[in-house]
Amino acid sequence: MVEKKEKYQNRIELLQGTLDLLILQTLQWGPQHGYGISVAIRNRSGEILQVDTGSLYPALHRLEKQKWIKAEWKVSENKQRAKYYQLTAAGKKHLSRERSKWSRLSDAIAGVLNPEQM
Repeated sequence: MVEKKEKYQNRIELLQGTLDLLILQTLQWGPQHGYGISVAIRNRSGEILQVDTGSLYPALHRLEKQKWIKAEWKVSENKQRAKYYQLTAAGKKHLSRERSKWSRLSDAIAGVLNPEQM
């Protein structure tokens, strides 16, 4: 039973880590409100990745708690109050480390999927 729980936990961490990476990368391009982050991820992924609010906002709160992003209330382009998120210096360092890990992981997966190119 413990093994199943660990596998599930690893899956959750991988998914959260991937979402965190996408959010941090999106904020690398500049401050953005939650809806803008989800639109940027969807647009930059060619409409493949869609982040729903049930995943996005817990991730934003988690990243803010880690001090990788900070937030402040501003008026949005459509004159509504919105919380804007911005990458911190610690967040930039974390993003750099995570991008490096992601690169190694994607290279490893590519090696398995395309062994003739190795």
